[in-house]
Amino acid sequence: MKTALCLLVAALSLTAQPPKLLVNAQVDTRSAAAGLDAAFKAAVAAQPQPAWIAYSVPSVRVFIGCDYVRDGWNQPGVIHLEPPDHAVILFRVDRGTVERIRTLSPDCEIDAGNIPVRWLNDVKPAESVALLNGFATLRESYQDGAMHAISLHADPAADQALQRFLAVDQPESVRLRVVSWLSPSRGRNSFDILKNLAANDPNERVRERAISTLSSSKDEAAVDLIISYAEKDPNARMRAAAVGALNRHSGAKVLNAFKYVIDNDPDSNTRRRAISGLHQMPDGEGIPLLIQLAKTTKDNEVRKQTMSLLGQSHDGRAQAFFEEVLKK
Repeated sequence: MKTALCLLVAALSLTAQPPKLLVNAQVDTRSAAAGLDAAFKAAVAAQPQPAWIAYSVPSVRVFIGCDYVRDGWNQPGVIHLEPPDHAVILFRVDRGTVERIRTLSPDCEIDAGNIPVRWLNDVKPAESVALLNGFATLRESYQDGAMHAISLHADPAADQALQRFLAVDQPESVRLRVVSWLSPSRGRNSFDILKNLAANDPNERVRERAISTLSSSKDEAAVDLIISYAEKDPNARMRAAAVGALNRHSGAKVLNAFKYVIDNDPDSNTRRRAISGLHQMPDGEGIPLLIQLAKTTKDNEVRKQTMSLLGQSHDGRAQAFFEEVLKK
C-alpha cells in the first residue's frame, strides 16, 4: 500500500511539471489549486514584459500539431503513433494584457525564446474552460485560439461551452468552426449534437459541415447515418455532401450506396460525386463497379466520367479493361 501511494505521488508530481521539451525558458512554477482565475490574473499582472503563461489539461485523444516548420522546410521531430491525452494551453502576455492563445501537444519541443514562462500546476479543467470561454466571447482578438483550446478539453464543461457557440444567433463563421471541432472522438454527446445539426439545422452550410465532421467517425452508426442522407435527404445539396463524405469509408454498404445514388438520384452533381467517390475508395475497392458501369450504363455522361476516371487509375484491373476495349 505504501509503495503504491509513493508511486501515485510521484506520478502526480511528474504530470504537474512543465513539458520536458520546454527549452530556452525562464520557468516560474506556481499552483492554481486555489482557483485558476485568481492565479491567472495575478500572473498577467506580474508580467510587464513579454512572457507566456501555460498549463496542461486532460484532452480528447486527437493529434495536436507541432511547429516543425522552420525557414520554409519541414524539420524532423518526435513522431508519436498515438495522440496525447493532455494539451498544453499557452497565453502570450505583454504589458498586463493577453495577446495570443495557443494550444500544443506536450510532446512538442516548445522553444520560449528565452522569455519568462509562468507554469501553473493543479489546474482544474472546468476552470480552464471557464477562463477560455471569457476570451472566446472577445471574437476580434482571441476567438479562434480560445475556442480551439476549449474543443480539446476532455471535460463536459467543454461540450457545454461549444454548444453555446452553436446557437443560431451566432455568426455563421463561428458556428462552422465549432462544428469542425466537434470531433467524434469527444464521445457520444458530440455525435448526438452533429446528428441533430445534420438533420435539423436551418443553415445548409452548417448541415454540410456536420455531415463532413461525422465522416471522420469510424462508428458504423455514423456511416449508416451518412448513407441515409446520401440516399434519402430531400435536399440535393445535402445528398451531394453526404456522398462526398462517404469516400473516406469502405465496405459493401458504401459501395451499394454509391451504386444506388448513381442509378437513382435525379441530381447530376450528386451522381457525379458518387462516381468520383468510387474512384477514391481505399485500395481500389470501387474499381470493379466503375468497370461495370463503363460496360453497362446507357447514360453517356456516366460512361464518359467512368472512362475518364478509369483512365487515370494505375489499377491493373482498369488497364486490363482498356486492353479489352481496344481489342474489340
